[in-house]
Amino acid sequence: MATSSHTEAVPPPTFERALRDGFRIVVVDGPDRGATALSAGVAMTIGSDPTCDLVLGCRATSRFHCEIELGDEGALIRDLGSTNGTRVDGVRVLTAFLRRGSEVEIGRDRLRFELVDEPIGIDLFPGDRFGSLVGRSPAMRAAFARMARAATNTTTVLLTGETGTGKDTAAEAIHAASARADRPFIVVDCASLPHALAESELFGHRAGSFTGAHTDRIGAFEATSGGTIFLDEIGELPATIQPKLLRVLERREIQRVGDPISRPVDVRILAATHRDLRRDVNTGRFRADLYFRLAVMTVHLPPLRDRQDDLPLLVEALLAELTPDETSRDRLRRQLSLNTLARLDWPGNVRELRNHLERSLVLDHGQGGGDLAELPAAELPFAVARDAWQRWFERRYLMDLLHRHRGNITAAARHAGMHRTHLYRLLQRAGLP
Repeated sequence: MATSSHTEAVPPPTFERALRDGFRIVVVDGPDRGATALSAGVAMTIGSDPTCDLVLGCRATSRFHCEIELGDEGALIRDLGSTNGTRVDGVRVLTAFLRRGSEVEIGRDRLRFELVDEPIGIDLFPGDRFGSLVGRSPAMRAAFARMARAATNTTTVLLTGETGTGKDTAAEAIHAASARADRPFIVVDCASLPHALAESELFGHRAGSFTGAHTDRIGAFEATSGGTIFLDEIGELPATIQPKLLRVLERREIQRVGDPISRPVDVRILAATHRDLRRDVNTGRFRADLYFRLAVMTVHLPPLRDRQDDLPLLVEALLAELTPDETSRDRLRRQLSLNTLARLDWPGNVRELRNHLERSLVLDHGQGGGDLAELPAAELPFAVARDAWQRWFERRYLMDLLHRHRGNITAAARHAGMHRTHLYRLLQRAGLP
């Protein structure tokens, strides 16, 4: 990682500080000299695409060239897989921390980074819950505010964030708060769609259109009529299906496989991804026009490590879901107090925290832990104990499997005797990378 050589470092800003202060980018030399942009949030995207916060016309600039983000450790610039790279104070970087006055070279343009003492006007939700999501940190309340705004209209929404941050829960919450709440909410996991059947799964088919198509079948879009369809892991959608999804977004109509007739659909579309689709646009892996249609409104779900103040509230909410009564919750609270969970930084994501609490129900029982098989799981309701044991086993197995094969998913799936897609879904459920 490279850093700039200026002497005055940017103090490590938090999300709270970004609510008061922002930053400005000024093009000081090159084809776009004089262009400037003031941050409208904790991050700014720079590139040639019209959706960027700072749009540059230089032909040597990639569509989504780089991003600058204010975080706990400072102002971080991140190259988004650009063709010609990003330079900070003369050094080509993938990521680098900026200082006041740092100069950034993008294509043939030279930009200057400046901090400003101006509020950037981020809206914060007044409460600490939205649907099943909880959080009182500014980062989560900012996400809640955008989700609440999304629920008031039918705009297409792209939910971004790492695996296990609750994008699926956020999508369900947006639907439940919308005018379509009493209509279908259908989830399509794009990562698990068989490539050969993806078009049929989404749009349906006519009888005889391919081998095995014995009857007419409606797809997920028609089944969602009047409601909301959630396209999870949209970044994994096969390239052959992307133009067909673009047609749905543009014309609000679908075409079944083998059917020349187009059919109108009334569907609200929510999508989610753990990938950086801007980087995928640059590399050609994802269509730029499809990204443009999906990212009409984006909502970013921050990882738990960036909102540690939410941990006690989140633990309490998860306990309420996992334990059947207040007596059980009190018992586990005492155990958690002994383990000091709420006073320690939690390194994992929300899914891993939930798994940890489920294991605690089985493992602790005031005994300080031990081997799973030695502990009295029968003190718990059957469903809670069964799920906790299964998740404990799956996570242990998957961690060992990945370790043995050095993270090679293909080799690990072959050894485990399962399809890569199934292994990928198990890893997601266990909160493993």
